[in-house]
Amino acid sequence: MVRYGIRPENVIIYGQSIGTVPSVDLAARYESAAVILHSPLTSGMRVAFPDMKTTYCFDAFPNIDKISKITSPVLIIHGTEDEVIDFSHGLALFERCQRPVEPLWVEGAGHNDVELYGQYLERLKQFLSQELVNL
Repeated sequence: MVRYGIRPENVIIYGQSIGTVPSVDLAARYESAAVILHSPLTSGMRVAFPDMKTTYCFDAFPNIDKISKITSPVLIIHGTEDEVIDFSHGLALFERCQRPVEPLWVEGAGHNDVELYGQYLERLKQFLSQELVNL
């Protein structure tokens, strides 16, 4: 479906941290060229209660239940030392993607400094200019 004269193959959805929630929801419902999730969370309750394995109806941020509905290629970027949203969230979401691409796990990066590492821009550039063109 073309809306506002913009074709889905010209849209890249990018979300960071809590912004991954509307990004995953949008991508699960509409086609796009790609999805980039930067420091994503599996669900709001799982951030607060790390041992939780079930999504409850009152969890407003159920990325873990929606990510498998995304049909676009998904790039996940996460710092291994994230002190806000544990690195395990990125891993869990990656494992549930239909079309995952090679993720970027930034060794030693926290929640708010991933983009300061050189490999961040390199990975984005590679994904957007090479991989996405060939998918």
